[in-house]
Amino acid sequence: MLFFGRPPKEDTTKGALEWLIVGLGNPGAKYLETRHNAGWQVLDTMGQVYANFRFDEQRNKAFIARGELEGIKIGLVKPQTYMNLSGEAVAPIARFYKIPTARILVAFDDLDLPLADLRLRPKGGAGGHKGMQSLIQHFGTQDFPRLRLGIGRPPGQMSVEGYVLQAFTPSEREAMAVTYRQAVEAIKTIVTIGLERAMNEFN
Repeated sequence: MLFFGRPPKEDTTKGALEWLIVGLGNPGAKYLETRHNAGWQVLDTMGQVYANFRFDEQRNKAFIARGELEGIKIGLVKPQTYMNLSGEAVAPIARFYKIPTARILVAFDDLDLPLADLRLRPKGGAGGHKGMQSLIQHFGTQDFPRLRLGIGRPPGQMSVEGYVLQAFTPSEREAMAVTYRQAVEAIKTIVTIGLERAMNEFN
């Protein structure tokens, strides 16, 4: 196990977290700004908005930032597996912290939504998204909330794989930056007030 910024010590926080917010993406600098890493970008934005969240911990193939929103203890999780193995990283963390799937919110890129649209859902299928497929497989259920981030469909004859692994254009980045901020506000509403209220406000 690796720790950053402080020496290793025994973890005494098992069971202390109340929510996990998972951002899906691929590790490595070349993927950082790509459409497939929109989920990670939400968590990075959350770390900018709320300074108490710092990704200074690694557990089971994921970077974790632990902090609080209005007294509610939250863990932000960035899987360090590649996208289609996301469940291998997240499911053991959920078990360690004893977080039920109803309190695991997953943020991910969605081809079926127009660019920069945001949608919250309490559950659902994977919709062809391999990261979500992996989570459903490892959780053993699709009953967990999700925050869908629209990236639109590839133009012309471009393949889906090529499109999602392509960086946003400058204008697209500007539009997505607004969506990431909205996503952070939606996350705050979900954990402090409830998913239904957040869906009414942000969908």
